[in-house]
Amino acid sequence: MIGPSERKALFFDIDGTLLTDEKKELPESAKNAIEAARRAGHLVFINSGRARCLMQEIEGRAAVDGYLCGCGTYIEIHGKTVFHHLISAKRRMELQRAVGACRMDGILEGTNGCVIQAGPGRMPEVERVVNLMDREGCFREADWNRELTSFDKFCVLADQNSDTERFLELLKPDIAVIDRGGRLYECVPAGFDKATAMKAVLEYFGIPWENSYAFGDSANDLAMIRYACHSVIMGRHASVLEPYASFITKNVEEDGVAYAMECLNIV
Repeated sequence: MIGPSERKALFFDIDGTLLTDEKKELPESAKNAIEAARRAGHLVFINSGRARCLMQEIEGRAAVDGYLCGCGTYIEIHGKTVFHHLISAKRRMELQRAVGACRMDGILEGTNGCVIQAGPGRMPEVERVVNLMDREGCFREADWNRELTSFDKFCVLADQNSDTERFLELLKPDIAVIDRGGRLYECVPAGFDKATAMKAVLEYFGIPWENSYAFGDSANDLAMIRYACHSVIMGRHASVLEPYASFITKNVEEDGVAYAMECLNIV
């Protein structure tokens, strides 16, 4: 067992890092490496853009010390909510209506559930995500123009008919945007990201920044990859991460998580 000064905090993205992109499988090697790290006294956290309600795919497969969800807007440690940022009701309604006014579509992501627009005409990608992830009935429909819903962050999709420029202007100054490519935009309250969540956890446990490790693969991992002292990116990754990576590992299907943890002497 390690001493307190040697304890490390490990922060993992989910999709494309712990889970394979298509089949959402957790390699046995990654599960074993996480278990070994925790047995040694290190702390392991999921640090995801997903809302807390969308943790089912990882929650039953790997035991961790906490969940950092919604790009830093929600923090849960050992089963207890220690931080939750709420968007005001007035602003939530403005945002809901803006999506429809600009002829866009998307998903409103809340701690206890996600909301999609009611009625026909949803974009195929929204339907695909719902069909892929709605295993616990955490998605519901609502009229975004009339019903105020609860959400911490949201993702929107544009097509050739959308007024994307106008929509992005309507988000200023309090909503930050992550361009995920393919006309997909991840929208998060300004001042919150995966790095702010990491910083809060390190302070909570009194772990020095030098003992922080981040594992990611996509553009919305940029904040934590830039912030961590030790940044690991998967073999398949967004190029924007490369300048800030201290280690490039193998793909998730090739036991990339376990390989990195062994090379970095975590396990």
